[in-house]
Amino acid sequence: MVGTPELDTALDVCENKHRRIVLATLATQQQSVSINDLANAIIEHNHHTSPTEAADETVTQIHTALHHTHLPKLAEAGFIKYDAERQVVEPTVQLEQEESHLSAILAIDSELPTT
Repeated sequence: MVGTPELDTALDVCENKHRRIVLATLATQQQSVSINDLANAIIEHNHHTSPTEAADETVTQIHTALHHTHLPKLAEAGFIKYDAERQVVEPTVQLEQEESHLSAILAIDSELPTT
C-alpha cells in the first residue's frame, strides 16, 4: 500500500505530540489562536498541569519549541499561517482539506483536546 504525499505529510507533522496538540486545538477552535493559548494547551494536555502551576522553565521551553520548531514545520506543511509578530496562528484551507487524514491520526491520541 502506497501513501499519498498528503498522508505522508500529515503523518510526519503528527509525529510530535506538541504539534498534534496544536492541530487539535486549531481544529477545536476553528479560528486564530494565540501562541500563549497554544502553549497553555500543551501544558494542560502534555504536562498534565495548569498553566499557572507550570514551572517558568517549562513554559519558556514550550514557547521556544513552538517558535523555532513546531510552528515553522506546520507552516511549511501548509497547515497553518504563523504570524510571529502578532503571536497568532491561523488554520489554513489546506488544514481543512486534510481533515480526514488528520482526524484519523488525532483520534488515536485520547489525551488531545476535543470539542
